[in-house]
Amino acid sequence: MLDLKTVLVVTLAIASLQAVAWTFVWRAWRHLYELKFLAAGFIAIAAGLLLMLLRGAEPAASAIVLHNTIIKLGLVLLAEGLARFLGQPRYSWVGVSLLIFQVVVWSVAVAADPGDIAIRIHSSTFFTVVMMSVMCLGLMRDRTQPSLLRWITITILVEYMAASILQSIIEIRLPAGFQSAPVLADRNAWYLLQGTLFLVALFACLLFMVSSRLSADLRAKNEALLREVEERRWLETRLNTSLEAERALREEQTDFMRVVSHEFRTPLAVIRNAVEMIGLTGDRSPEETRERLAGINEALNRLFSLIDRFMADDRENGFQPEPVQLGTLMGDVRLHFEMTARGDRLHFLVEDETVSLHADPDMLATVIINLIDNALKYSLENQPIRIDARKKLGSVVIEVRDSGMGIPDAERSKIGRRFFRASNAKAIAGTGLGLYSARKLLAYHGGTVQLLPNDAGGTTAVVSLSLSSEAPDAVLAEEMVA
Repeated sequence: MLDLKTVLVVTLAIASLQAVAWTFVWRAWRHLYELKFLAAGFIAIAAGLLLMLLRGAEPAASAIVLHNTIIKLGLVLLAEGLARFLGQPRYSWVGVSLLIFQVVVWSVAVAADPGDIAIRIHSSTFFTVVMMSVMCLGLMRDRTQPSLLRWITITILVEYMAASILQSIIEIRLPAGFQSAPVLADRNAWYLLQGTLFLVALFACLLFMVSSRLSADLRAKNEALLREVEERRWLETRLNTSLEAERALREEQTDFMRVVSHEFRTPLAVIRNAVEMIGLTGDRSPEETRERLAGINEALNRLFSLIDRFMADDRENGFQPEPVQLGTLMGDVRLHFEMTARGDRLHFLVEDETVSLHADPDMLATVIINLIDNALKYSLENQPIRIDARKKLGSVVIEVRDSGMGIPDAERSKIGRRFFRASNAKAIAGTGLGLYSARKLLAYHGGTVQLLPNDAGGTTAVVSLSLSSEAPDAVLAEEMVA
C-alpha cells in the first residue's frame, strides 16, 4: 500500500535529481542564464518536500505554511525561468501576489482549524491554475520552439491544472468519513503521485526545449561562421586583386624605366659619336664641326621630345598627332642614322614622299628607328638594310627588310613580348624592349607591326598605319593593356 509518506519520498528523490540535473545543465551552458531559475525552482520544490518529510506528526502552524510556500515558490521560479527562456513577458508580479495570497490564506486556515484542509486545498488549486495558465500563455505566444513540443508541454500543464481542480471537487463532494482506496492509503496521495509524474514529464519537455534552443544557436553560429568565411574570402579576393594591381603598377613602373632607358640610348649614342668626331677634327674642319654640332642639337631635341612623351602624366598631352609627310618622316630617320655613322648600310625607298599622315612624328620616328636598330643589330656588318615606304589601300605600309639570322618559327608569335628575346639572339646584347616599345607607340596611332620571314633568310618588319585622322579606340586600348 502506498501511503502519503512513501509518495513524498519518491517525489523528493525525483525533484532532487532534477534539481541536480538542471544545476549541471546551467553550469555547462552559462550563457543560458535562464536555466538557473529552472534549477532554483526544482531545488525549492525538493527543499519543501524534504522539510515536509522531516517535520513531526504534529507540526507547528508556521511550519505547515512555510513548507508549502517553499514548494509554491519553486513553481513560481519554474514559471519565471520558462518565460525568460522563451523570451516572453514574465508577469513576475503575478507570482509574488500569489505567494502573498498563499501565506495569508494558509496562515488564516491553519490558525482557524488545523484539521480542516479544504480551504488550503482550494487555495493551492487557485495558485496552481493561475501560475500554469501564465506558463501556457507564454508557450502559446512562443515561436522559437517546435510547435509539437510546445503543445505537448501545454497539455501536461493543463492535465495538472485539471488534476488540481478535480482534487478540490473531490474535497467538496466527498463525505467526511470517506475511506481511501486500498492502493493509496491517503486520499491526497494520488494527487501527489500524479504531481510526481507531472514533474517527470515537465522535466523531459524542458530538456527538449533546451536541446532545441542549443541546436538553433548552433545552426545560427554555423550560418554566421559561413557568412564570415564568405566575407573573409571576399576580402581575400579583394586583397589579392589589390595586390595584383599594385604588382602590375610596380611592373609597369619598372617597365617604364627600362623603356625610357632603351629609348634614350640612341640619341645619346648620336651625341657621343658627334663629340668624338669633334675631338678628332678640332678646328681643322669647321664644316664638319658645324655638322656634328647640328647632330648633337638634333639628338638633344629628340631626348627632350622623348622625355615629354614618356614622362607625361596625361596620355593625351603625351600623344600629339599632327600632319606629317611620309618623305619628311623618312628623312628624319635617315638623318638620325647618318649622325651615328650607320647610314651607309641603309637603302631607303619612298614611293610617294607627299603622302600625308596624321601622326606624332617623334613617336613614329622612334618606332622606325627601333626596327632599323634591330635589323642592324641582328645582321652582318656588310649586309644592307632596305626600308620601303608606300601607300596601300588607305594605309601607309613601311617595311624594314634585313638578311640577318631570322626568327625561329616556334618563337615568332612571342617576339614583341616584354623582355622576350629569340633563342638564337642570346649572344647579342639587348633588352627585349625595342619591338615592345614600338608596339606601344604604334598603339597610339592604331597601327600594327608584323614580323615576316624573308625568302632568302632574315626578317621583314611590316608597319601598317591608317591614313584616317584618328586611331581606333579598340586597338589603342588593347595595345596599351598588352
